[in-house]
Amino acid sequence: MASTLVGSEILRIAGEVRALRETGKPVLDLTVGDFSPKQFRIPARLEEAISRALAAGQTNYPPSDGVPELRRAVQSFYQTELGLDYPLEGVLIAGGARPLIWATYQAVLDPGDVVVYPVPSWNNNHYTHLSLAKGIAVETRAENGFLPTAEELAPHLAEARLIALNSPLNPAGSGFRREQLAAIAQLVVDENRRRGAGSRPLFLLYDQIYWLIAAESAPHQTPVDLVPEVAPYTVFVDGISKAFAATGLRVGWSVGPPYLIQRMRDLLGHVGAWAPKPEQLATAELLADPALAASAAGSIREAINLRLAALDTGLSALARRGLPVRHLPPAGALYLSAQFDLIRELGDNRAIRKLLLEEAGFAIVPFHAFGSSFNNGWFRLSVGAISVEEVAPALTRVGEVLARAAG
Repeated sequence: MASTLVGSEILRIAGEVRALRETGKPVLDLTVGDFSPKQFRIPARLEEAISRALAAGQTNYPPSDGVPELRRAVQSFYQTELGLDYPLEGVLIAGGARPLIWATYQAVLDPGDVVVYPVPSWNNNHYTHLSLAKGIAVETRAENGFLPTAEELAPHLAEARLIALNSPLNPAGSGFRREQLAAIAQLVVDENRRRGAGSRPLFLLYDQIYWLIAAESAPHQTPVDLVPEVAPYTVFVDGISKAFAATGLRVGWSVGPPYLIQRMRDLLGHVGAWAPKPEQLATAELLADPALAASAAGSIREAINLRLAALDTGLSALARRGLPVRHLPPAGALYLSAQFDLIRELGDNRAIRKLLLEEAGFAIVPFHAFGSSFNNGWFRLSVGAISVEEVAPALTRVGEVLARAAG
């Protein structure tokens, strides 16, 4: 299995960006789903609390399922902010979202079991491979924000053990509409009723790590709030990485049915994938004050939205000029999805990406890096490492390149 792993397309592109920058050419780096500390600082309260925990000597092993203070804080935060009521045994802390996604796959799937996931989406193809499972990738459509519909998922559920969803969505920056998500949650409930008691259930992995920075125009929804009967089959994945620009602090959590969370806890206990204790204690302090947490996330969201708005305005201006570009309005996360319609002229997404990088200094990631098989000119634009001031001159360069390429 290890010998057949596929490397990260995003990391490969990042290497090309670094090489181009070393030549002195201006590059607007829209590739990484991360934050530049020069542009985004973690909340001051979080930074101060980490320093205090270090000064107090809180540097020993934490409990493998998380310090009690943080588990209680997550439990209370979900209850007050999302209306989700889970026992403490249903809360698990780990070193970011990645170990928790891996643990969900491992706890649910045996080799050969079926995972259904939409594409484009982040890393589901790789987690399926790591689990020796069989993946069914459901291609999504721009008119649905590249999020799946119940109708698209339904034909694949009879044989499935896991559906993996993410909203707000990496890479598209879109979020589920209420009725769209409710219909999918009801599918899971209906499928498990059909299977009956004693059968292996169908689970729903719901990655909502961007929910605190969802756009007001696309309010975040949870499947359990919309269809409470789906709760026994739903595992939430979340953390501080995106809402608080704290990707390097590595604090994440899962919330779900205790019997499944216990299996995940046991797996991660052997891996040693816990979050550092000072960061856990600091995160507990932040979440214990919901108003403070909302304010801190709101500041990050505002800074993200300024950058997304600059891209939105600039790309709209290019489209009005008749250039071959369109995009979806940003609705959450760090991302905006845009189509540069040059397939006829250049042949595939890789050639479009290469042209925009080398001639316009515009670094973006094609949707095929997120499992999509179509060469359709769609790309992810991520704003965590740029300033607002960089956007306009970069899009001027893009406009010049598109005009030449389109003839």
